[in-house]
Amino acid sequence: MTLEIHAVKINYPEECNIIIGQTHFIKTVEDLYEVIISSVPKPCFGIAFTEASGPCLIRTEGNDNELIMGCVNALNDIGAGHVFCILLRDAYPINVLNQIKSCPEVCTVYCATANPLQVLIASSDQGNGIIGVIDGFPPKGLETDTDRQERIELLRRFGYKR
Repeated sequence: MTLEIHAVKINYPEECNIIIGQTHFIKTVEDLYEVIISSVPKPCFGIAFTEASGPCLIRTEGNDNELIMGCVNALNDIGAGHVFCILLRDAYPINVLNQIKSCPEVCTVYCATANPLQVLIASSDQGNGIIGVIDGFPPKGLETDTDRQERIELLRRFGYKR
C-alpha cells in the first residue's frame, strides 16, 4: 500500500467564511441546513456533503447557488468521502459552530475560517482522507498594547463585546 500526502488550496469568495468537517450520514446535509437556518437570521449559505459509499454523490443544500457551487468545488478538490463544507456570507461561524458540533452525525470540525486555506490530504489506494488544515499564516510577533486595544475595538464593532 502506498501513501501520499499533499495540500489542496481551497478557493472561496473573499467575503465568506468556510467550515469543513467530517461526518458519517447522508442526513447530515439536511441537518446542517436546519442548524444554520435556525441559528442565524437571513444567512446566505451553501452546504455540500460527500457520500463515502453507494453512489458516492455530492449532496447539496443552501439558499445561495454561488455558495453551494463553491462548496461542491472545494469537495471535488479534496476528493474524500464523508466530508462536509459550509460557506457562509453575512454570518460568522461563531453563530453556528456549537450547533454544528452538536449535530449527531458530525464527527470532526477541521476548520472555521475566513483565511487562506489549504486542506492536507492523505491518499492511499482506497482514496483520500483529510489529515488536517493549514489555516492562514504563521505568527509574526507578540501582541502590543496598541494591538490589544485594536482587538477590543474590533470585537465591539462586530457586536461581540460591550
